[in-house]
Amino acid sequence: MSSALARSGDGSRADPAAMAPILVVDDDAKIVNLVRTYLEHEGFRVVTAADGTKALQAIREHGPRLVVLDLMLPELDGLAVLRCVREESDLPVLMLSARGSAADRVYGIHEGADDYLPKPFSPAELVVRVKAILRRAQPPALGRARVERGRLTHLDLTVDLDRYEVLRGKERIALTAAEFRLLVALLRADGRVLSREMLLDVLYGRGEGEALDRTIDAHIARLRDKLGDDAERPRYVATVRGAGYRTLTGKDA
Repeated sequence: MSSALARSGDGSRADPAAMAPILVVDDDAKIVNLVRTYLEHEGFRVVTAADGTKALQAIREHGPRLVVLDLMLPELDGLAVLRCVREESDLPVLMLSARGSAADRVYGIHEGADDYLPKPFSPAELVVRVKAILRRAQPPALGRARVERGRLTHLDLTVDLDRYEVLRGKERIALTAAEFRLLVALLRADGRVLSREMLLDVLYGRGEGEALDRTIDAHIARLRDKLGDDAERPRYVATVRGAGYRTLTGKDA
């Protein structure tokens, strides 16, 4: 991962104000001030940017731990900024947009957003979602299944739970927090089918806001792309139609 856009902060429960800031990117000053007020009330430091170019500059300069990113921006739009970030980083991104249809939300997730909040939104809900994303960005607690010294292994994949790192052979695979958690959950299931509802619980927990089944499909598609997997002839993650997803095991050979 490039250090220029590397994710800052370790997701610990330390004082939020002592950690890297939240970057809020929107060209509407009223929205920026409202979001800043609510986040700062919760103890977060906040930096802002009003267009896509300044957003990328702010990421490099401030090393934020999360970005609240509007879709419609001058200079570079939000999707262009998101793609630039995803080329180099797993920095958590909460996308904002006035386009709030299910298709738009799934598309935003598929492009690499960790969550998607349609406008108009409740600033209190935005704070809840920011906190939820930061919790999900923490390395998962170690489980017993197929774990050795804080690692999960599957075929040529190695997941280091302490370093929050995924290797395919010797190649490091940069995953977002959501993709990492899904992969860990699937590996720990050891071939058992996990429904979309179960995987939504892995990402969002129960009762933490509205989520769509297709959100999981979008995350899985990105995970497969990064692993070099083929949905039609999967090596790592198979779709069980009408049921969910599972990892392939030696019994499937």
